[in-house]
Amino acid sequence: MFPSAPAAGREDTVTLEEAQERATDAAGWVSENWSTWLETGLRILLIIVVAAALRMVIRKTITNLIDRMNRTASAVDGTALGGLLVNAERRRQRSQAIGSVLRSVASFLIVGTAALMILDTFKINLAPLLASAGVAGVAIGFGARNLVTDFLSGVFMILEDQYGVGDTIDAGVATGEVVEVGLRVTKLRGPNGAVWYVRNGEVKRIGNLSQGWATASVEVTVGSGEDLDKVRDTLTEVGARIAKDEPWNERLWGPVEVLGLDSVLLDSMVVGVSAKTMPGQDLAVERELRWRIKKAFDAAGISIVGGSAEVTEEDAADPSAGMAAPSAYASATSPQSLAASPIPPPASGPKLGK
Repeated sequence: MFPSAPAAGREDTVTLEEAQERATDAAGWVSENWSTWLETGLRILLIIVVAAALRMVIRKTITNLIDRMNRTASAVDGTALGGLLVNAERRRQRSQAIGSVLRSVASFLIVGTAALMILDTFKINLAPLLASAGVAGVAIGFGARNLVTDFLSGVFMILEDQYGVGDTIDAGVATGEVVEVGLRVTKLRGPNGAVWYVRNGEVKRIGNLSQGWATASVEVTVGSGEDLDKVRDTLTEVGARIAKDEPWNERLWGPVEVLGLDSVLLDSMVVGVSAKTMPGQDLAVERELRWRIKKAFDAAGISIVGGSAEVTEEDAADPSAGMAAPSAYASATSPQSLAASPIPPPASGPKLGK
């Protein structure tokens, strides 16, 4: 043993035996724990690999499922069923939104579970962490409840396909054509061109005017003296012609029906006409029906009433009816004129002083 001489201002140096002892202890500690370290590392690596592989497989499956839905919808385009389906832009946005939501939820669940398993591998007590996360989640939920409501409402609207791009809807707070569907906000374009941003959580009811079919209704007001059989035959002929002409034969999904008399008044009668049309084509069909009915009635000599009344020679007013009655004051000798004339001055008396 070669002890080292103490140096002024320095601690005593470590002896060779102490160094060997410390090295032996370190080697023993490493040899005792290296298996635990290796096991922990392999477990963490396995968790990461499995989580990454599972996340990739699930995201790929969701993407393939969305693509299959789009291909199935595209396969029926141009058929009779294709008219009932949404357009390409609507399918694209809806599939993107659904795929994004599903992929995000899957990634959150997989990554969150993997993180908790890794923390548990390090022997970390997860109870306080989970309790804190629960409290934080409740606080965030109360603070952002409107945002959460909008998001959840948007998710269910998209999943249930309540409406899509190109649909005309009545959302209560606004009415118009759907321009964009988001998870939080739906964008509508109103009839006057205004763009409305409607929060999904504020929508309590939705009336979709573009799903299924629409109804074109026209009310024709004719004079009470018209022949009803002639009116019905003319309307039936108009409906038969419009059902054969393009493009109205495609927009009409049913025959034009004469419903009958809606009301009977003293000077007019209202006849109802109705037809089932493609979604969103009811207004165009109504305008075309009015146009053709007016031309057909003019050709058949049927008068349409409802505007200004037609004046005949018998009903013409007497020209003298607009003249005022002669006044009693027009004659200067009438009692009314004499009573209204001023009192004449008294006659002058005899002069005094004579």
